[in-house]
Amino acid sequence: MPITFLLIGVISGWLAGTIIRGRGFGCFGNLIVGIIGAMLGGYLFRILDIHVWGNLGRIAMSVVGAVIFLGLVSLFKNDR
Repeated sequence: MPITFLLIGVISGWLAGTIIRGRGFGCFGNLIVGIIGAMLGGYLFRILDIHVWGNLGRIAMSVVGAVIFLGLVSLFKNDR
């Protein structure tokens, strides 16, 4: 697994956590959220025929996917 993929995952997860929660999820949590976000973002961008270039484009795509993922998780999470 390339190191850039891991770094993009951590950065994307941290950014999405900051946007949604105001803070990240820790290194491992950021990585998981970022990887799921990359998969979801890649799928959505492919459906919408949106193309990204370079690492900044990949980070943006991953953050969009991760924010959507965290939004969906918060819909089903019970905060009692």
